[in-house]
Amino acid sequence: MTPATAPPDERAAVTEALARLPRVADLLAARAEEHDRDGTFPYQGVEAVHEAGLLTLTVARRHGGAGAGLADTVRVLAALGRGDASVAVLAAHTLLLHAEQDRAGLWPAAAYRRVLTESRRGPALLGALRSDPGAPATVAHWDGEAWELTGRKHDCSGAEALAWMAVPARTDEAVPRTGLFLVRGDSPGLEIDPVWDQLGLRASAGHDVVLDRVRVAPELAVRLTAPGRETPEQRAADDTARAWHDLALAAVHLGTAHAARDWLVRFLRLRTPANLTEPLATLPRHRSALGEIEAALIGAEEVLTAVAAAVDRGDPGAAARSAAAHLLAGRAANAAVQQAVALSGSPGLSRRHPLERYLRDVLSSRTHFPPDDAVLDALAAAALERGGPRRSG
Repeated sequence: MTPATAPPDERAAVTEALARLPRVADLLAARAEEHDRDGTFPYQGVEAVHEAGLLTLTVARRHGGAGAGLADTVRVLAALGRGDASVAVLAAHTLLLHAEQDRAGLWPAAAYRRVLTESRRGPALLGALRSDPGAPATVAHWDGEAWELTGRKHDCSGAEALAWMAVPARTDEAVPRTGLFLVRGDSPGLEIDPVWDQLGLRASAGHDVVLDRVRVAPELAVRLTAPGRETPEQRAADDTARAWHDLALAAVHLGTAHAARDWLVRFLRLRTPANLTEPLATLPRHRSALGEIEAALIGAEEVLTAVAAAVDRGDPGAAARSAAAHLLAGRAANAAVQQAVALSGSPGLSRRHPLERYLRDVLSSRTHFPPDDAVLDALAAAALERGGPRRSG
């Protein structure tokens, strides 16, 4: 039984957590400008998400969690993205790893019990570090007792505060294998290089993680597989994990676009230029443009919600549709915020208002996804394959 169709009593924990969302989003919004300006880590925001039960919402019911599915996760992250996109990104990575444990048992039982114990004591952020194109550059060497990891990972969201990291690496064996190595954030030999100084998502602390012979117990090396040896089940699991990632992160940025829409509505209602006697909200051109923004955001939200619900139901084609869903949502979010800036003019670009931060944050969404042309090429390839053999002559 999927979370979306679970009996009411089994959804009680999810429902209670969702009811806390508006207050948490408001708390995040109150501190977002400060952390963005200073580039400081939003510890209080992460704590607020944790205390509301949202940071562990996808922990399985068999482990004492709420067992939220992807549709609920999308809703949570869109709301958090309205408050502070940086905090929402940090929450997303943690929620994704708990959900993957529920689906596929990524963590060994003893290690995951430790993760859950830490999560009960306070916020325990988890992060799947970025995988390099092709074979991972990070190398794992077996010393006879444990694996030793050496390498550098870039753009690691929340790097300075991660309790655990899932690190993609390749072995230096005669026939290299690739897999994930579960690493404590305070492991000897692991250092954080504080290089994150991006245009947007400034509080997400996407610093580099440097590993210098970091020892990992053999049971914490998971999914070690030689190239081309993946099973159909593993490929299906990877597709589902990718769908969760794509829709969850798209929800964050769609939430940011909703915050920009909300700011624009207030601006249009209150702004009366010197050459007018009525607010900008009365002008047909501005109303039409606002309607375009509203229509685009409604459409993108409906697409994300529908595909997420299909993933929860186990629809075999849903994972493949997630790439198109995140592409459409990302485009809608970017277009909505840029149109809001165009409508508001100079005030929208002033650091006295949050709209310019929303613009920077949605522009930074591209760091979480492959380039649009790669997504479009994959969609085209799938469409051509479904079309059957091409006729000659």
